[in-house]
Amino acid sequence: MYRDKKIGVVVPAYNEETQITKVIETMPEIVDFIVIANDCSTDRTSQIIREHREFATGRIQLIEHTINQGVGAAIASGYKWCRDNNIDIATVMAGDAQMDPKDMPLLLDPVVEGSADYSKGNRLITQNSFDKIPKVRFFGNAILSLLTKIASGYWHVSDSQTGYTAINAAALHAIDWDRMYKRYGQPNDLLVKLNVASMRVVDVPVEPVYNVGEKSGIKVGRVIFTIGSLLVRLFFWRLREKYVYRNFHPLVFFYLFGFFGASVSVVLFVRLVVLWMVQGHIPEVTFLGLMFSVSISFNSLGLAMWFDYEENKHLNPHVDIARLRSEFGLRSSKSSQE
Repeated sequence: MYRDKKIGVVVPAYNEETQITKVIETMPEIVDFIVIANDCSTDRTSQIIREHREFATGRIQLIEHTINQGVGAAIASGYKWCRDNNIDIATVMAGDAQMDPKDMPLLLDPVVEGSADYSKGNRLITQNSFDKIPKVRFFGNAILSLLTKIASGYWHVSDSQTGYTAINAAALHAIDWDRMYKRYGQPNDLLVKLNVASMRVVDVPVEPVYNVGEKSGIKVGRVIFTIGSLLVRLFFWRLREKYVYRNFHPLVFFYLFGFFGASVSVVLFVRLVVLWMVQGHIPEVTFLGLMFSVSISFNSLGLAMWFDYEENKHLNPHVDIARLRSEFGLRSSKSSQE
């Protein structure tokens, strides 16, 4: 337990026979249950888990998928186990040992103290993160993080793709895990659904870990496209659920004006280019119409985002990370002395 809270760690695993033992062996003692969701691995992952001494004691709970469903589905299975077994806080650590166990208390503290319902690691703001994270992943993550801010309404949250998280029991019960996105877009999907459920989310700096023997199946170009399209769908779903069905907000009109203006701008721009090529000069009326529609679109979208930012500000509470680090260090030293 950690500060009188029962802790469960969800470990999604697919073909992690070389890494899963390290994940188990380095798991902090504060963890009560290691919930490993084996997503139909084709190697010896399941056998290695079952032969580990922690499996015999019951600390390891193994969930076996009969078909490969994706990392999001594996996490959802682990979350459902934690929800149904009265776990106070569920964290997520990948099965490839890319998450530093020493950072876990920093993720847990905001949730334990009641400052947040969901805390997530942020690798982009730690020291030398640009040097430690592969450049393609760094920039891809930055792009998806920007899109996720708009789609989710959590404007102060970055590093949207990190899976190192902690979630409390209230949020575990608020989300329909059977409808969770099943693959690499799961963190983005969860943030959007947490926002609609009015859950508080905070970022916590964590250490980026690479080159520890992991094998990534992520193709950055394809992931950006698939998750980008997912975020577009999630954005409109959140607007409908939060600002139309549950509690109407006029920012919907500004978004509509903005998108309408953007569509008109595209049409006018194409018309301007065609007429310029045919006539040899820029048509003044089309040019003025284009400038007007661009202005309307820009201002409407800007106001809509500002309203959304203000509406969700209370869901991004400030957490004093320096204080947490100091208190955690103090508790650690006392524990070691005892």
